[in-house]
Amino acid sequence: MKLWQPRALKVRRAEGQPVVTDIAAAATPARFRGKPAIDSSRCPDGCVVCVEVCPTAAISANPLTIDLGACVFCPLCVEACPEGAITYTNNYKMAATSREGLLLREDRDVAPDACSREIHRLFGRSLKLRSVSAGGCNGCELELNALGNVNFDMGRFGIEFVASPRHADGIVLSGTITRGMAHALEATYEAVPGPKLLILFGACAVSGGIFQGSDQLAREFIQKHKVDLYIPGCPPHPLTFLHGLLTYLRKIERPVESLR
Repeated sequence: MKLWQPRALKVRRAEGQPVVTDIAAAATPARFRGKPAIDSSRCPDGCVVCVEVCPTAAISANPLTIDLGACVFCPLCVEACPEGAITYTNNYKMAATSREGLLLREDRDVAPDACSREIHRLFGRSLKLRSVSAGGCNGCELELNALGNVNFDMGRFGIEFVASPRHADGIVLSGTITRGMAHALEATYEAVPGPKLLILFGACAVSGGIFQGSDQLAREFIQKHKVDLYIPGCPPHPLTFLHGLLTYLRKIERPVESLR
């Protein structure tokens, strides 16, 4: 024990501060594949090589646009583009409050709008969420689980996952919504007392990801219910979720005095 304690303290000191203290200005590794950067001036006339190689049809030309809701953040477009018109940054701030808001262009950034005064009044201090995996690969679920660890510590903002939808203020949906999960998802959503939030987490939830168009999906739920927040990624980084949700709830970057 006497030998273990100094060693543990040395390791702990070497690790530094594990908590991400500033969600709005957190540092991510240089190799982290975050929000793409677009420079259409590099595109040769008529070149659509990036459009053709995208596995989820997330890229369109004229103007060059990337649908972050369909993008699975693979490197195929970057590798295929001979001019470097598309590159990845390590920017994790790319949530949106509308499906159209996930369309990234040179002249249009991606950022969530702030919630209404009523939503802020109800959920600004405390928000309980029920996580529902409706046909996911568990990649998104692992990142959602990481929100409770010492690094991100979502609970310090009054946001927690709960075991029952009847104790929740909304649901976080991950996965493609398969036929087998469609009824369970609907039942879970209906069990959440209103008013309630619906958050889509990851490309599969937002668009179906690489499985979009499959006859094994039942995505009528998305058209039936209002989505409050879209979190892109495959899987999304925990910071993308936190920054998007905290911005939406006006906990960062938006003064409470400006509530509409």
